[in-house]
Amino acid sequence: MTDKPIIRVFPRRNSHTPRDNLAFIGDPPLFRPRVEDVSEVHISVTFTWDIKDSERLKRAWGALYPVVKMGGPALDSPEGKFIPGKYIKPGVTFTTRGCNRKCPWCRVPATEGLLSEFDDYPPGWIVQDNNFLQASQEHQAGVFEMLRTQPHPIQFAGGIDARLVNPWFAEQLKTIRLGQLFLAADTALAVRDLAKAREVLKDFPRKKLRSYTLIGFGNDTIKKATERLEKVWEIGCIPHAQLYQPENNWIDYSREWKLLSRLWSRPAAMYGMHKATQAITNKVEQVLFD
Repeated sequence: MTDKPIIRVFPRRNSHTPRDNLAFIGDPPLFRPRVEDVSEVHISVTFTWDIKDSERLKRAWGALYPVVKMGGPALDSPEGKFIPGKYIKPGVTFTTRGCNRKCPWCRVPATEGLLSEFDDYPPGWIVQDNNFLQASQEHQAGVFEMLRTQPHPIQFAGGIDARLVNPWFAEQLKTIRLGQLFLAADTALAVRDLAKAREVLKDFPRKKLRSYTLIGFGNDTIKKATERLEKVWEIGCIPHAQLYQPENNWIDYSREWKLLSRLWSRPAAMYGMHKATQAITNKVEQVLFD
């Protein structure tokens, strides 16, 4: 057993990628740790569409370091004990794993199984559980007790199931310093559930309520996706558009789909767009009725 650190390599950066001196994106840089100063290199693969490039990265890093391993959720690697900051940035915690839903676009039930609660989870301020509200109220209460001790605004980033939002949960949110709560509205029917959840969460401003909104799945069209995203905004949440990608095949979407996704995942752009629209509406009403 060696005490030497591990280099972690990621095929792409996202909002949860670690940023310490031993975390690297892509190919080996010119300035990197000496071989004798590290024990292994781990290529971390989250998404199946990154497997091919990760295999290339394994060869590239393997030309410089003797022990290079590849693993992660995309390769169904054993979960093991979650270590904060190792493959996901510090602050992120998982208090449960799995999900009892069987959404056709989601691979969580197949890879993690039914929801299970952790008795021992690391403290953190970013809760990344797949379906936190499926946990028992006793477990949720324990998590809120931990969250009340955290030094940063709290984020529920895993996607809260709008169908399960209830008054008790809303009251618990008032006991913490809430940064953002991500809900989910992936279908037209789910948007209706989101509207009901928004009523329960009426005491929270729009800026604290985001909603993952799947676009491009099945027979979706740009028109239908746009209408769904607009409805999420009207409900009082900030949409976060997510272009669907199947498990074993990368879809190269058209420019129109990419622009739609980009617009509806940037809060500043959405606020600007709707501010302009409201200004035009006010002007028209002034002309018609004054």
